Amino acid sequence: MTVSILIADDHPLTRSGLAEWIKRNENFTLAGEVEDGDSAWRAIESERPDIALLDIQMPRESGISVAQKIKDSRLPTRAIMLTSFNAQPYVMASLRAGAMGFVLKTTAVRELEIAVRQVMNGGFYLDSRVAGILTDRETVPESLSGREREVLLATSRGFSIKEIALMLCITERTVQAHLTSVYAKFDCRGKSEALLVALKYGIITLDELLEGTSLDECSKGQC
Repeated sequence: MTVSILIADDHPLTRSGLAEWIKRNENFTLAGEVEDGDSAWRAIESERPDIALLDIQMPRESGISVAQKIKDSRLPTRAIMLTSFNAQPYVMASLRAGAMGFVLKTTAVRELEIAVRQVMNGGFYLDSRVAGILTDRETVPESLSGREREVLLATSRGFSIKEIALMLCITERTVQAHLTSVYAKFDCRGKSEALLVALKYGIITLDELLEGTSLDECSKGQC
């Protein structure tokens, strides 16, 4: 499957470098290049790219604001934040706005391609240098049961509720109940924040998240 990618960044060198990388990759197509947030949103509305690589700080409108518009409008485009900023507020604001990935501009091209693939498969991608950044907490969150951890890991890898139910031989309602329990224990509002908590405290490792284990491998021997 060819993945269409929009680049939104106010630095010409960054845009041109990313555009050349996309053009050289036979699995990607360039949906467009824009230099500000307003243009990014208009391009996303008209072109409906699979992926939008969004710089956080752009003229007219921030990448975070654009990601929030994508989320609110329920468009199929998936946002990956590509930025120089790895401070806690940027990470959390991006994920709360619906971004599916957070990658630093110093990341190797090979890692960026992994991020695109991970996000296109329905999962999240967090640069290893920001995986431990989370909201301020003074205490370790309540521990998860083995099944809650399995469900959180599976949904973070991009498996649907239905697929997880089949994989673990439980009902879809039970899967949702496990996720609700995870969110309550972690005091968070969704799987992006829950994943960050799990990564920070070692409940899930980045290697596990990026394994990309297939459904057949995950379900082997479960039933």
